[in-house]
Amino acid sequence: MSEPDSSATPPNYEPALRAIPMPSDANQSGDIFGGWVLSQMDLAGGSIAARRVRGRCATVAITAMTFHQPIFVGDEVSCYGEIVRVGRTSLTVKLQSWARRWGRSGPIKVTEGLFTYVALGADRKPRLVPPET
Repeated sequence: MSEPDSSATPPNYEPALRAIPMPSDANQSGDIFGGWVLSQMDLAGGSIAARRVRGRCATVAITAMTFHQPIFVGDEVSCYGEIVRVGRTSLTVKLQSWARRWGRSGPIKVTEGLFTYVALGADRKPRLVPPET
């Protein structure tokens, strides 16, 4: 795990998702499972992607995922995302997760990754990403 950057701050826009992990999301030491945070990030990224493609989409790749710091039971986890690439039928969302711990003054970056989603039609086959409005 990398050292926290005390000067880093979360993005200056609303998070796509906020969640608080419970004991069932943790291992015997109280650290949250990586799969739990990955699923929260995928939910956040999928929401961002669905708004942009104006419809159904599906995750097709996670091309990068970095775990900087552990997440603990009771942390408030906020997932932020921005679209960094739009292709013919897919788009890539850069996601960051920040945790606010009890007794700590500010949030710390805990994870980040690149998630790619494909736009799907009613037939659940790839379709063109519509132009931005």
